[in-house]
Amino acid sequence: MHRRSFVAAAAGAITLHRDARSILGRALQRVERATPDQAAQDEDFWFTVREAFTIDRNIINLNNGSVAPSPRTVQQAQRDYLAITNMQPSYYVDEMLYPGFETIRRRLAAGFGCDPEEVAITRNTTEALEIVQFGMQLQRGDEILTTTQDYPSMITTWRQRVRRDGVTLRMIPFPVPPDGQDDLFHRIESAIGPRTKVIHISHITYTTGQIFPVKRICQMARQRDIEVVVDGGHSFAQFPFTRDDLDCDYFGTSLHKWLSAPVGTGFLYVRRLKIPRIWSLFASPEEITDNIRKFEGIGTFPVHVRNPITEAMDFHESIGAERKAARLRFLRRRWSGRVASLPGVKLLTPDGYAESCAIGTMRMEGIDAVRLTDYLMKRYRIHVRPRTVEGEWSGIRVTPNVYTTLEEVDAFATAIEEIAARGMS
Repeated sequence: MHRRSFVAAAAGAITLHRDARSILGRALQRVERATPDQAAQDEDFWFTVREAFTIDRNIINLNNGSVAPSPRTVQQAQRDYLAITNMQPSYYVDEMLYPGFETIRRRLAAGFGCDPEEVAITRNTTEALEIVQFGMQLQRGDEILTTTQDYPSMITTWRQRVRRDGVTLRMIPFPVPPDGQDDLFHRIESAIGPRTKVIHISHITYTTGQIFPVKRICQMARQRDIEVVVDGGHSFAQFPFTRDDLDCDYFGTSLHKWLSAPVGTGFLYVRRLKIPRIWSLFASPEEITDNIRKFEGIGTFPVHVRNPITEAMDFHESIGAERKAARLRFLRRRWSGRVASLPGVKLLTPDGYAESCAIGTMRMEGIDAVRLTDYLMKRYRIHVRPRTVEGEWSGIRVTPNVYTTLEEVDAFATAIEEIAARGMS
């Protein structure tokens, strides 16, 4: 590669980095001395944040829990890296894009509070967790505990191991909202039996946004030689925490949700001493048995989606993790506070700081969740997501993001008020 190509690429990266910080610019000075809760209500600051996105405001998107849009700088970085890929697909990718993965690994590790040699870059939470689920050595009759509200793909994975390996799977129900985190902990603890080898839990559930007492569960299980697999698909970059706050050995997440990285990005954390014990999902050579990179060997893939992860990290850190979480809680509480006392409405998400953040789920008595979802889109152009736990409950999940306006949240609350008063016609 010519020297000037490297110089141009480096200059482009510097420009992208400067752009990521300049998006917020002087607005950050408004909130630098404010508490997170004060900053959460500074509409001038959040107006500046909103300007970083290219949102179609003709639809009110309150389903950021499935996948979130990227800010302009991330979009531009993705386009630039795709251009580089097509300039010299083999040589430039090998010499420029692949080496950048190590920077991404370091940035993610710093954000999660672990060693870079414990982070594998994946395409999503499902891939990250299935590496552990299929790579963990279990014997016939071993038991896996999970809940009825863990993610369907992960439950499907364990069910395949039931069919293939003769292990057993037990799913624990819990009320929504539960009677506090002590209740959740004791439900898990009391379900442990003599053959329990794995506990699979969500850090925050995809159904109602219930935050679990992960650290207590991990420490309790470790004392009993039980592995704990933590599904962090919705937690990373939604609210601040580190590996030590969880004390977990396995954690998988998606970065295209709350970090707003390109679609198809995620990471897997495996505590270093555990890496040799987990088989890679795709075959890997014996000499890298103890190397976290053995989990990344998936063959050819669109490499340009990974490099912009650093831009997403820049944007997230520029806002500030505490400010962001406070804003997300503020938006959830704004709509939930208005609808909580309406006839027939039940909130399924607890309000406590330690138990929830952006995600809120509600149900309306006598109204099917799918029908309500469709009506909100048809009548009000509001996009939410129906959620059902078979045989237990159904409701609609509402997930605003940092670009969501107060007017959009209020429009949702008004719609629910109108439906509660007049029904759907």
